[in-house]
Amino acid sequence: MFGDSEHNTHIIRVNGKLMDLSVPRVMGILNITPDSFYEGCRSVDTDSIVRRADTILSEGAELIDLGAYSSRPGADDVSEEEEILRLRTALDVLKIRYPSALFSIDTFRSKVAEVCVKEYQAAMINDISGGEMDSRMFETVAKLQVPYILTHIQGTPQSMQKAPTYENLRREVLIDFSKKVKQLRDLKVNDIILDPGFGFGKTLEHNYELMAHLDDLQMFNLPLLVGVSRKSMIYKLLGTDPQGSMNGTTVLNTVSLLKGANIIRVHDVREAVEAVRIVSALRKNF
Repeated sequence: MFGDSEHNTHIIRVNGKLMDLSVPRVMGILNITPDSFYEGCRSVDTDSIVRRADTILSEGAELIDLGAYSSRPGADDVSEEEEILRLRTALDVLKIRYPSALFSIDTFRSKVAEVCVKEYQAAMINDISGGEMDSRMFETVAKLQVPYILTHIQGTPQSMQKAPTYENLRREVLIDFSKKVKQLRDLKVNDIILDPGFGFGKTLEHNYELMAHLDDLQMFNLPLLVGVSRKSMIYKLLGTDPQGSMNGTTVLNTVSLLKGANIIRVHDVREAVEAVRIVSALRKNF
């Protein structure tokens, strides 16, 4: 259940410094969007952006994931210009208030990635499309030399939940990762983080099959990010809604950590930090 500790020891370079992921890190979600699926983490003006960042950092997260394009199923499209404007609004104030904070940029667009890294020293790129929605993303990340979160997805945010189908889910996810990790390695991308993409083109059953076999991804010997926070795989199973999904989120975050997750991406930072502390204490005695 605890996995091979040797495979969970990963060091990545973030803004010129080494980050040891052998103790899992928490990434707090800061959505600069009016339509993200969880209302509690929408921040559209500078005051709410700062308040949310204050909460994320004070509760113990070491990364802030900034997203200006909602990836919820069926979300409206946002132009590249609007996405950049939203991120500039946030980063202009956050980089002054928190000059040493580590910001991940949740985008599938290479131009957006380039602006945020070059102008604001963003720490990493979190691409929910796995390079599928912008053919220049891989080469751009290689040029920028920042850690890249490679997500598995079927379809796009607009279409991904209409009728996701697989002949063999686990096999297809592994093949997709194998192909793309090779492409990234060939381009000299040094730091790759895998995200199995819970909710991105998967049914409820697909999501739990992936979670049950999450440790399959240890074969790549790469850091693993899991983002299940308040998602429909929780609230549809439990008959609730995003607001009523914190307990289920903590359960799945704990399962993810036990199965080798190195980063957990969450709305509720304090609860996630506590889960990391408890699992880390168990590991010391296992």
